[in-house]
Order: sequence, then structure tokens, then C-alpha cells
Amino acid sequence: MKKVLELIVCFFHPVAVVLGWVNLAGRQDLTGGAKVAWAILLIIPIVPFLYVLIGGDLW
Repeated sequence: MKKVLELIVCFFHPVAVVLGWVNLAGRQDLTGGAKVAWAILLIIPIVPFLYVLIGGDLW
């Protein structure tokens, strides 16, 4: 069961990163530097979840 969960997480992380990048591209409330910082940090697996939990919406 643990392996199945790990595989699901591995599959969805790239999707979350791409959705986060799309969301960042459309946000007007962030400066260019903040967008670049978030775009780089989104690559780290835990950061997409933090991005959503602290106020970033993917939809």
C-alpha cells in the first residue's frame, strides 16, 4: 500500500508543479522576483502543498 501511495504522489507532483506555474503566471499580486522564487520552490515536492495551504489557489 505504501508503494502505491508513493507512486500516486510521484505522478501528481509534476501536475501540481505545472498548475502552480500556470497560476503564478496569471497572478498580479506578486512581483517578478516573488514569482521566480515560487516557481523554483515549487519543484521541491512539499512546496506545492504549502503553496496551496497558505493561500495560493490552483483554480
